[in-house]
Amino acid sequence: MKKFFETFKNIFKIEELRKRIVYTLLLVLVYRLGCFVVIPGIDASGLAALQSSTQEGLVGLLNMFSGGAFGNASIFALGVMPYISASIVIQLLGMFVPYFKKLQMEGESGRRKMNQITRYLTIVILAIQCPAYLAAIHNQIPGNAFVAVTQLGWSNFAFNFVSTVVLLAGSMFVMWLGERITDRGIGNGISLIIMIGIVARLPYALAAEIGEKLTTTNGGLLLLIVELLVLFFVFIAAIALVQAVRKIPVQYAKRVVGNKQYGGVRDYLPLKINAAGVMPIIFAQALMLFPLLFSNWDATRGLAATLSNYTGFWYNFIFGLLVVIFTYFYTAVTVQPNLMAEQMKQNGGFIPGVKPGKKTMEYIDDILSRVTLPGSIFLAFIAIMPAFAMLAGVNNQFASFYGGTSLLILVGVVLDTLQQIEGYLLLRHYDGLMKTGRLSGRSGM
Repeated sequence: MKKFFETFKNIFKIEELRKRIVYTLLLVLVYRLGCFVVIPGIDASGLAALQSSTQEGLVGLLNMFSGGAFGNASIFALGVMPYISASIVIQLLGMFVPYFKKLQMEGESGRRKMNQITRYLTIVILAIQCPAYLAAIHNQIPGNAFVAVTQLGWSNFAFNFVSTVVLLAGSMFVMWLGERITDRGIGNGISLIIMIGIVARLPYALAAEIGEKLTTTNGGLLLLIVELLVLFFVFIAAIALVQAVRKIPVQYAKRVVGNKQYGGVRDYLPLKINAAGVMPIIFAQALMLFPLLFSNWDATRGLAATLSNYTGFWYNFIFGLLVVIFTYFYTAVTVQPNLMAEQMKQNGGFIPGVKPGKKTMEYIDDILSRVTLPGSIFLAFIAIMPAFAMLAGVNNQFASFYGGTSLLILVGVVLDTLQQIEGYLLLRHYDGLMKTGRLSGRSGM
């Protein structure tokens, strides 16, 4: 404990690190305050129905990512999700479209062009999502809550137009905050904003769970302690999933100039057990919502009834299977064995016992397929963990922290941020946050 406090003091001894942390906290505060600013022209007291309808399903996930802004009809209601959607589209285009492949090879200038294109695509996505969100809240909250229409005499078109501009500007401002945090703060700004939104919902969920356990006779305080212990072990398992890698020995030929001899220097090619991250869960959850869309939200019959039962066997079986499938798909798109084999060949490296070129590509692809299988199964198990938590009596809000997207984002962002702080400490010859001095995050294998 003494070492921990000493390390914490060392963090604030480094002037640059201290300024970055304070700058990050101030921008996060601006974001959190904006999450409670309601769209102009809407009475905040009439949002109860909207807030109650954003507790479950994919809508509940969006509300969690926005820190409750989605259910508050806030100016930041759409948050950074449109920007993330645009980033995913551009990333996928970089795999198939020659123009984007060329930009990826151009270094910093290409990255700036791709970021600019991503921003433009974000505006296009927002131009579609903003009217859709406004149409949804028109159906969810009573008409007298729209004071701009009922009291100020605005037309519905004028209100929707102004609100669309406000929502679009709000999301772009949140995106700008994330970029400022990345450039001048600590950690990845966009990921940090999502994590802050998730963490902001944790106190409400925990308070609801504590209140429920203390007012019932089914276990009471003892059951609450057991739930927290289980949550701790699930958190540790998620950390293991994020950090797990499979190392392939790679031999690099190195010339020793002094005596004209060649010696072998062994290095490793790390392949992540879960190279797809949290994206398979997001894709699977979006796909599970489609039957409800086509049934006009009638969840009482047919396939919609099966897929709306979040604790049912078939819902979780199909959900887990989709997570496994999308893990393989996203890994195949983002990890390219042919490119890895080509770069290894250009640098004079080879895998012992494997010929360079096509054979190396096939070997890496085979290893990647093998390590992805247990990783995808483990990811599917973490994705359906909230269902087990709900079956055990945990309330819906608190159960979402037992697995799924929220848990993996929390783990990944925390590890990445701590890794960056660790780098500053080691650079100034201070002890790091871990005994080994090396903290492995998603981007620092």
